[in-house]
Parts: sequence; C-alpha cells; structure tokens
Amino acid sequence: MMDATKYAPGYYPVPAGYDSWVKKDHIEKAPTWCSVDLRDGNQALIVPMSLEEKLEFFQMLVKIGFKEIEVGFPAASETEYEFLRTLIEKNMIPDDVTVQVLTQCRDHIIRRTFEAVKGAPRAVVHFYNSTSVAQREQVFHKSKEEIKQIAVNGAKLVKQLSEEYEGNFLFEYSPESFTGTEVDYAVEVCNAVLDIMRPTPDRPMIINLPVTVEMSMPHVYANQIEYCDKHLKYRDSVIISTHPHNDRGTGVACAELAVLAGAQRVECCLFGNGERTGNVDAVTLAMNMYSHGVDPKLDFSDMPAICATYERVTRMHIYERTPYAGQLVFAAFSGSHQDAIAKGMAYRKEKGDHRWTCPYIPVDPHDIGRTYDADVIRINSQSGKGGIGFVLEQNYGYNLPAKMREALGYKVKSVSDHSHKELSAGEVLHIFEDTFLNKSKPLSVVEAHFAQVNGITATVTLDLNGRRKVVTSVGNGRLDAVANAIQSATGMDFHLETYSEHSLDEGSTSRAASYVGLEWGDGIVTWGAGTDTDIIVAGIHALVSAINNK
Repeated sequence: MMDATKYAPGYYPVPAGYDSWVKKDHIEKAPTWCSVDLRDGNQALIVPMSLEEKLEFFQMLVKIGFKEIEVGFPAASETEYEFLRTLIEKNMIPDDVTVQVLTQCRDHIIRRTFEAVKGAPRAVVHFYNSTSVAQREQVFHKSKEEIKQIAVNGAKLVKQLSEEYEGNFLFEYSPESFTGTEVDYAVEVCNAVLDIMRPTPDRPMIINLPVTVEMSMPHVYANQIEYCDKHLKYRDSVIISTHPHNDRGTGVACAELAVLAGAQRVECCLFGNGERTGNVDAVTLAMNMYSHGVDPKLDFSDMPAICATYERVTRMHIYERTPYAGQLVFAAFSGSHQDAIAKGMAYRKEKGDHRWTCPYIPVDPHDIGRTYDADVIRINSQSGKGGIGFVLEQNYGYNLPAKMREALGYKVKSVSDHSHKELSAGEVLHIFEDTFLNKSKPLSVVEAHFAQVNGITATVTLDLNGRRKVVTSVGNGRLDAVANAIQSATGMDFHLETYSEHSLDEGSTSRAASYVGLEWGDGIVTWGAGTDTDIIVAGIHALVSAINNK
C-alpha cells in the first residue's frame, strides 16, 4: 500500500481577500505570449535540437505569431551560444520580435550571457534564483536575507552590464520555485530587485512568478498571483508573468486562472513540452481562448503542418488525445455522437450560421486545417447510421434515406467488427457499392419502353438467371409500371416502400442517384441504389438492386 503520511501541502496560501478573480468567467484578452520551447523545451528533449533545427523551430514560432521567444541559456552550452549569435549576426530576428535569454544570478554566467546577447536589436535578459523553503534549506543552506542578497547582487550586475554592452535590453526576474516560497517573502525579494532596476512605464520589467513545481490546486496559485498584483512595487511598470509546469496535470488551469487574477504574460511551450510533466501547453491555452471568441494572437490555422514540424525537429510524439492537436481529438466513433454532429452540420448549413455551435466539437476543425472526412466522423464497429451516412455523403455525394442508412450502418459495423479495424471512407463506399448499388444478378432489366396509355404503360425486357422475357404492365408512373411488370413476370410479392433521388454530380452530363426500399409479403424490407445519367434508368437500377437483395 502507498503511504500518504509522507506528504502534506508544501505551498503557502495568502491571507483571505485575494480572490476577486473568481467573479470573472472567461479571459477577455490574450496575454503576451513568450515561447520557451527553445530553452525550457529544448533542455527537456532526449536529443536536444541542433543549430539548424533550432533555426527552423524559431522561424515556425515567428510564423505562428510569438512576439517574445526565449532562445536559450547561452552560458549553458556552445550550441545555445552559437544559436543566439547566429540570430543576431545574420539579422534573423524580425523587428517586432524580442528574443529572451536566461541566466542564473551568478557572476560568471551573467557575464557570459551578455557576451552572447550583445548587439541584439531587442532582448530580455531573464535572471533568476531559487527562493523556496526547500531550496533555501536543502540546496543553498542560506537564510532568507542571504537568498535575497543573491537576487539583489544579480540585479546590480545585470543593470551594470546592460549599460556596458551594445544592445537594447529589457529585464525579467523570477523567484524560481515560487510555488514553494512564502508569498510575502517572494514579494519582498521581487521588490528588492525592482528597487535596483527602477522600471518605468515606457521601460517596464517582467516579474515572472513560475509554477516551477505544481504544488497546489490552481485557485491557490491564482490567489497568490492576485496578492502579488496588489503588493509589487512600480506596478504600472511591472508586467506580471506566469510560467506554469504541469506536475499535477493542471498547468492550463493554473495559467488561465493566473491571467484572471492579474497575470499579463504567459511563458509556455507548444504541446506542453518541458521537463518532467512539461510546461503549460501554448496550443491548448490559445485555442481555449479562441473557442470563447477571443483572438489569441497566435495562428494555428495549419495545425497539421505545425505538428509535423514539431515532431520531426523535437523527436517527440504528440499524444493522440492532446487537445486540438491530437489525431483523435475531433474523432467521433460513437453512433449517437456521429448522428448529432451530422445533424448539427446540416443545421448550420441550412441556417447559414456563422457562429459555431455544432454538438460535441468545440471548434470548427477547418479553422485549424483539419477535415471532416478524415478527422471527425471515424468509422468502426461503434459507429452509427448517421455518421456512416455522413461520410458517404460528405465524400461521395450519396444522400441515403434514413432507413437505408440504418441498413448500411449494420453492414459496415459488421465488417468493422469482424475485421477488428477502423474503416476508411473508401472502404465504406466499397461496402455500399458491393451491397446496394446497380446489382444486376440474378435479375436485370435489359430494356424498358414507355407509353402514356391508361397511365404509364411499360414494355420491359427482363433477364432472370440468363432467361429473357418481355412483359407489359401499367402503373401510375414509370417506376411503378416497371415494378408491376416484374411482379407479373416473376410472381414476386412486394410494394414500393421508399423512393428518393438526387443529382450526384454537376453539369449537363451529371449522374443521378436513386434509392428504393421494398417491403415484401413476409414483412422483410430490402434496399437498392442505382446511378445513371438518366434518372429513370437510375431508378430502375435501384429497384432491381432492391429486388436482388431479397
């Protein structure tokens, strides 16, 4: 058995009264986004990216719309140093993009960082030191005052070097392991740093309050953010940033509630990459806002291409159920879900709705480069008639009557069940064609001629098991007359239960599709479908197919 007595809350709640954020029900404006894929994400990879791969990833982040990109810890490795120098020396940083570099509050690392970032058109120097109780006691063996002095000394050196080196520098400070730090002490350290840096409204400083290790429920973190929002100095010159990790699996909630509570900026990674359980997922955060009608200022309209580049360059796999991006997140296998989605799509088309309200699907897959035929309605043994019919109509234009969809559904599900696999749209089409379409054995109609005498008189040439017979009969329409002729010639007992037709293609040579349901004397209903450029011939093919399915 597991021993829960080893554990207890390790976070420090703030006093009551810092929870006004709970009155808000959604984020109304996108925060500033900072991608940390090339630093936090890269250091978590089994095989870190090469220089060429980092350049490609950087360009993808720019294309998506990130205006702040943490490009590395240049003092940590030669690859990171060279990557930053390449960006600067080859003028690869767009005018509207700010790069960010990370450094610990250690003298030689700060100096190496400025060597790497010199000449940058616009760069954030992000310095940090750990402030948590666990780190103070177990790692550094220092008092609160000594830990604060590390931050102050780091700030002084950063400010000094920013004046000595060429470049346009902004600043960010993080009390690392914030979630395990007494919040009033974290504010004390941050304010001591701010007193050194002296930010102004036109040159603000970022105070990043990271969820270095997720230790509490998200609302506790939001209260901590609101407390800091109310107690940090130079508030009109401070940008509060959040950097959530996902140890408890609630990184997205931490980021969203932090924004409600006053955070103005989010550091994040595509698809939640990062150490341990990862950083907060930029895609999920942005698309959650999008689903509420808020422009996230990030462009994921070609999600498949982004996923492909990410997987190739990082050698990581995007889990199939990853929100918005996973291969199966729009997939509906359940019959009732498929039916609701198909009806929702038809309703939206019929009403001409712009607003998205389709059941079961929070955003239009087309918005992010996904397709209904391949991504939404997926066919297996759990599928229903609505979804199967939708796939057939969406891909091939066949709009089957409801009861015929049901018959096709049973056939498709049986094939999937016995083969133990998902069926493609092409396989569904093959089952439809093989089971219902233009079936000409054992009975076929070789010719049919019509005259308008006593209603419609049909002279029909039949072929039944290789034997031909000509018979004449009357009906209230051409198809009825042919049906009567067949019954007269064969003694079959059926009546036309269902008939429908529609154009299958566009243009003067378009094909027609017809569907026939026959009820037989013993109560059995059989179905057939027919296609031809002549609507009458298509109907006869459907009638004969239904007869041949008895």
